[in-house]
Amino acid sequence: MTKLNFYIQGQGFPILGLHGHPGSGRSLSVFTNHLSKRYQTIAPDLRGYGKSRFRSDFTMQDHLSDLETLLDRLQIEKCLVLGWSLGGILAMELALRLPQRITGMILVATAARPRGNHPPISWQDNLYTGVAGLLNYIKPSWRWNIETFGKRSLFRYLIQQHTPTAYNYIAQEAVPAYLQTSTFATRALNSALRLGYNRLTDLEQIPCPSLVLAGAEDRHITAASSLETAQHLKLSQWQCYPNTAHLFPWEIPQQVLSDIDLWLANNPQVVSSQ
Repeated sequence: MTKLNFYIQGQGFPILGLHGHPGSGRSLSVFTNHLSKRYQTIAPDLRGYGKSRFRSDFTMQDHLSDLETLLDRLQIEKCLVLGWSLGGILAMELALRLPQRITGMILVATAARPRGNHPPISWQDNLYTGVAGLLNYIKPSWRWNIETFGKRSLFRYLIQQHTPTAYNYIAQEAVPAYLQTSTFATRALNSALRLGYNRLTDLEQIPCPSLVLAGAEDRHITAASSLETAQHLKLSQWQCYPNTAHLFPWEIPQQVLSDIDLWLANNPQVVSSQ
């Protein structure tokens, strides 16, 4: 078991935020800064990410053991889980493992049988992405960089709306998280994907309500595979955002947060310890 680094904000019913790959607890600020006004948000750096250093091979199951230990350590009996991409997969796994403790799930750009349709990556893609990422880190949301390099880089598959807001998030949260993601974390994820990860038939065992959110142009985990997941969950609500991709919460943050607020208002049981 690894003692995870984590970030806590706010007070109230606990919401566990699980980041994607590459990512860190900090890269969920678009959600935690908002939700912590009414709830307590806990956003760990998963094993091998951020400040949760780990220097040997591990499996995806180890993430679940780490998270269960964290909930025990913080004496959290019940919580809502919000997971983005890989974090959403772990949210579903946690709900299967700890059905009595998970009151609800907010699943962002994720799927129980993840499928992508990402085009082949060229050396120019990698070059432009490196230049765009570096310049954007130095001078966030610089329009010349967005037009010259950003729109020709791999960012064009991660976002559809090349707005200053999206590029600010990329500079402040995506780049640092990328640099802190270990090769062991990458290896653990790739091993699971190579084995053809698919939990669709197990989803009917999850009793809690879920909100499933997707970007229509997501090439990493397609909207179709997110929809397939929503259809296999018992109590799910599905929302797909046009002209957005895998990082849609950074493209249209206000829209996403207001939809989450509405779902929480309509499903008060997911933020109740009763």
